[in-house]
Amino acid sequence: MTDSPTAIARQVLTTEAAALTRLADDLPPDFDAVVTRLLALPGRVIVSGMGKSGHVANKIAATLASTGTPAQAVHPGEASHGDLGMITRSDAVILISNSGETRELADMIAYCTRFEIPLIAVTKRAGSTLARAADHLLQLPDAPEACAIGMAPTTSTTLTMALGDALAVALMQHRGFDREGYAAFHPGGTLGAQLLRVSAVMHRGEALPVVTPDTPMGETLVVMSAKGFGVAAVVEKDQLKGVITDGDLRRNLDGLTGRTAGEVATPNPRSIAPDALLTEALAEMNAHKIGALMVTEEGRLLGLIHIHDLLRTGVA
Repeated sequence: MTDSPTAIARQVLTTEAAALTRLADDLPPDFDAVVTRLLALPGRVIVSGMGKSGHVANKIAATLASTGTPAQAVHPGEASHGDLGMITRSDAVILISNSGETRELADMIAYCTRFEIPLIAVTKRAGSTLARAADHLLQLPDAPEACAIGMAPTTSTTLTMALGDALAVALMQHRGFDREGYAAFHPGGTLGAQLLRVSAVMHRGEALPVVTPDTPMGETLVVMSAKGFGVAAVVEKDQLKGVITDGDLRRNLDGLTGRTAGEVATPNPRSIAPDALLTEALAEMNAHKIGALMVTEEGRLLGLIHIHDLLRTGVA
């Protein structure tokens, strides 16, 4: 009788987790040498494999490229028909083959040997053709595949992808690749938005609803309406002295037009620095139930960021 889907899933995950533990406990001896070599590499890391290994190669190349290590995936079939020209002597090549005998990799192996291009093998078999040709061997544990017939690439692809992640992160940290670098490579989508700084989206200059402390409230209301943020910044000699919000207007309805902006404003308002992340601005707005934040540096008003700006970028 076939086990339940849940039981099968647990067995698959347990099998793969055990293999990952083996890999973590006994990393390939050449791992540090590979990191050192790739750190000094003047060109790119070329990653290739056939079948499921090819899909993993694409993922590893993408992860390397997005974390500060220039990389490109090359299909071995296309390589044999001209794409070997994409690989230069400044590059290094990572070839992935569980058996180490994938015949489609033969031309890439020969090309690396001929032009003395560093070759890194990711394979389970140390005595394989690929392993023997390589300058560095990242050997995977001889762990069983997680499928019932023991043949479908499951554990082996998980191990290879995890090893690729380990390599990318080690390179990333040794390069000192930081959040700013990551943001530069990920400008699109929610991830890119979360890494944006306030200065990238804040309103500046003539767009700001600025009044002075002695501005009559009648004029202040006109400024608030014209600028469309629902707030006004009370500024004196470039220094932010207070903020007027809809709440301040409601609290001062009696005789409002006979007062000045400085009399109505809330002093010492909450503000944020221009180099803060958009996620920090959102947290500040949520915590204090406000829809806009003044952007300041040493008390000087630089800009304004509104909740609508965060909505447009996808952060909120």
